[in-house]
Amino acid sequence: MGFEPPQRLVRALGESYGDDAAEWLARIGALTEEALSSTGQKVTVDRVATPGGRSSLVLLVTCSDGTPAALKLAPSGAAPELERAALAHWNGWGAVRLLASGPGALLLERLHPEMSLRSLPEAKALLEAAGTVRRLWVEPPAGHGFETVAERTGRRTEPMRACAAAEPSLAPLVSAALAAREELVAHSPESLLLHGNFRQSKVLAGERVPWLTVGPEPLVGERAYDLARLVRDRVEDLIASPGGPATARRRIKKLADSLDVDRERLHGWTLFRAVESGTRALAVGRHQEGELTLEFAGWL
Repeated sequence: MGFEPPQRLVRALGESYGDDAAEWLARIGALTEEALSSTGQKVTVDRVATPGGRSSLVLLVTCSDGTPAALKLAPSGAAPELERAALAHWNGWGAVRLLASGPGALLLERLHPEMSLRSLPEAKALLEAAGTVRRLWVEPPAGHGFETVAERTGRRTEPMRACAAAEPSLAPLVSAALAAREELVAHSPESLLLHGNFRQSKVLAGERVPWLTVGPEPLVGERAYDLARLVRDRVEDLIASPGGPATARRRIKKLADSLDVDRERLHGWTLFRAVESGTRALAVGRHQEGELTLEFAGWL
């Protein structure tokens, strides 16, 4: 099957998986054919969704009964089986509905990839985001294989320390973020199923309901962790605004209060996740992104 994966995906997979990404991308035609045949129904490809995401290839397809759908293919490192488990558990409640699945592939209801919450004014987008993410916070399924917040964040501490060692000016910020994490994981108040990478661009317009989330990186833990990435949405606009630091603090207060989440815990996770993301961006050469994210973290 001949088509070119979006360049955004090629670059992102190269950063994350190196040579393994090139091997997966070289097999994408055969993998697509295998995925199409594994759905249990006749599915035809309409087009590749562009610019697409950073961890998977999404094809807009049509099922044999005329139903529009989306076929998502991801390398094993992106843990598609965990995404499948989370989507199956949510069963369309606040999230895109899983129609079928195969090895490394998910057949999903078709949303509108060109229309995310980022297309709305900021205040309206935050309101809709809060209403969407709260639906996802449910008890995880029995016998689940999701990692915990403590496990996921624990894996990311050594790269942060390495970045601080290479760039000593970052050491105070990294130390503050790591100290915040230690305190937060020592006394986690709840163990709910989380999206794991929730932000405005992960919420798309739908037909069944106005807004549904996509692209979970599911894990189990507290709601404050899930909200932390949302706090720094549209970070470019925040950095460019003279009132950016005050706006960031207001976001923490507003989101925490509207969703009954502890403000201090949300503040701590926002700091940790910003520093972790910023140092990771620097490590793979995305310097502008890393510097903006770390400037935001410095406000906290």
